[in-house]
Amino acid sequence: MPDPFRLRVMKAVSAAIKGITPANGFTHDLSDYVDADGITRERVFRGRDLFGPSDGLPMISILEDFRAQPIKAQSPEGGNQRNSFPILIQGFVKDDVDHPLDPAYMLEAEVRQVMAAANVRYNILGTGDRAPCVSDMVIGAPICRPADNEYSTVAYFFLSVTLTLSEDLTRPFA
Repeated sequence: MPDPFRLRVMKAVSAAIKGITPANGFTHDLSDYVDADGITRERVFRGRDLFGPSDGLPMISILEDFRAQPIKAQSPEGGNQRNSFPILIQGFVKDDVDHPLDPAYMLEAEVRQVMAAANVRYNILGTGDRAPCVSDMVIGAPICRPADNEYSTVAYFFLSVTLTLSEDLTRPFA
């Protein structure tokens, strides 16, 4: 069975962000890597909100925005509908001793650049131009925060992105 459309969208966002590598002209490397034990590790995660000291930095977590609005009622024409799909992109970085937020601003700017580049009318994130597709993207203002030893032990950022999904609610796997 294929992935449902919303999961395909989250995977497309992940793939876009994994493109942040020095080989692509960026400062950071968010591609998968092989650790000292020979295990392939990721730096970009979907739906993960707990991390520990064994997780490498920098890293990104992509979550649905917990402040998301419920899906509207189905339209009279059937299941075709446009819905907001707000997501939060969190980035975690190694602190700079003198200016702890500088690395967070740098990584956030690269993530925002990649997301803005994906915002090509009628082919956002490569999903096509007919339902189901991502028909619009609004990138919010970033928020960078220092380590607080409660939420995070390293500097981090939040970037809100609201995607508009054109989808057939009766066919989530289409």
